[in-house]
Amino acid sequence: MAVRLSVNINKVALIRNARGGNRPDLVQFAKDCEEYGAQGITVHPRPDERHIRYDDLQKLKDVVKTEFNIEGYPTKKFIDKVCQVKPDQVTLVPDPPEVLTSSEGWDAIKHASFLKEVISEFKNNEIRVSIFLEADPKDVIAAKQTGTDRVEFYTGKYADSYMNSKEEAIKNHILAAKEAKIQDLGINAGHDLDLDNLKYYAQSLPNLLEVSIGHALISDALYYGLQNIIGMYKFQLKNI
Repeated sequence: MAVRLSVNINKVALIRNARGGNRPDLVQFAKDCEEYGAQGITVHPRPDERHIRYDDLQKLKDVVKTEFNIEGYPTKKFIDKVCQVKPDQVTLVPDPPEVLTSSEGWDAIKHASFLKEVISEFKNNEIRVSIFLEADPKDVIAAKQTGTDRVEFYTGKYADSYMNSKEEAIKNHILAAKEAKIQDLGINAGHDLDLDNLKYYAQSLPNLLEVSIGHALISDALYYGLQNIIGMYKFQLKNI
């Protein structure tokens, strides 16, 4: 079964916000992604709403027919809004408001009590939960204790090291994926995955369910077009 491709549309919202108005139309873009083969839509609203705005969430939920995934740091505002919108999945990310992009996973041991409380609230609202995690077996074991349904492995370090030694870059992810299977946790992955490193990653993690890709895919779409590029990314995930 092919790994599912969820398209992160934050960068589209960033372009829209740069000029005001509604160009490009974020909702239409999400619909087009699905029409062209995307199997999910991901957004990551931040406190300053510099790309995705909180008022985008319900509009997107109303039109997304595949899987709607909302990422973010679980502030009270974020929790309340996600519980109101009820996406298919919420992905908890430990990034502070001022960072440009996510750069690490949760310390699920240190933040165990906090994560348990937050995850319980989402699951009480029948929302599947994934937590952004470093690819480390001990963090996977700790994540299981929080009650999460899935873990999303942070792949930034993998992407940075891929060209030097792909075998070394993937090593910890394989170990962590084996532990996730033991712990009966679903596996997602994301951050800096692209046309160069995606297929090898997906081939190496046989239990991988879903990847979330935004920056690289949207950048590539400037050259190849949205329909073509979604097909190109999905091709990397076929026959895994």
